[in-house]
Amino acid sequence: MEPKWLTWAKEIQALAQAGLAYSQDIYDQERFQRLREISNEIVSSHTDIPFVKLTDLFTNETGYQTPKVDIRAVVLEKGELLLVQEKSDGKWALPGGWGDVGLSPGEVAAKETLEEAGLKVKPVRMLAVYDTIQHDHPPMPYHVYKFFVQCELQDGKPTGGVETSHAAFFAENQLPPLSISRNTQKQIFQLFQDATDPNAPCRFD
Repeated sequence: MEPKWLTWAKEIQALAQAGLAYSQDIYDQERFQRLREISNEIVSSHTDIPFVKLTDLFTNETGYQTPKVDIRAVVLEKGELLLVQEKSDGKWALPGGWGDVGLSPGEVAAKETLEEAGLKVKPVRMLAVYDTIQHDHPPMPYHVYKFFVQCELQDGKPTGGVETSHAAFFAENQLPPLSISRNTQKQIFQLFQDATDPNAPCRFD
């Protein structure tokens, strides 16, 4: 579970963003802008992220704030799960990334798998929709919902991409070090089970 200071900072940021979007009073605008700065200061004081970078990362949006959507492809082949090695941290994750405007979750899962692993896949069902706050992900400035889409392998051989060094299939008992900001070990174990069970329900928080 994320620390309370981060929950409070994100809530302050969301309220400030909504206030800036809908308030017409210039003095209220100034107050909401100050609340945004305070949310930045809270996060900056508890992390190693510079205040200037937080301003671009944490408070760069306008309008009513909603959670971001991270979409991950679950490709199981002969009992092994496809993972890609991220260049950013050297650890392994399900292929995926932020949802794209104009594409469905299934289309994003297929696109990311081709770009990050060199494999053509077909999305077949949603396995889970998780809220990062409810899982063992490290603290992050965004509130994120994670979509896990099961995909069937169509063609290609595993290879790295622009953001990934390698791609490979792994057995459940031979997992490499995981990039837990992207997927946790508990989630991976659950996905192994559900991907092999056609009657498994879509899990959600």
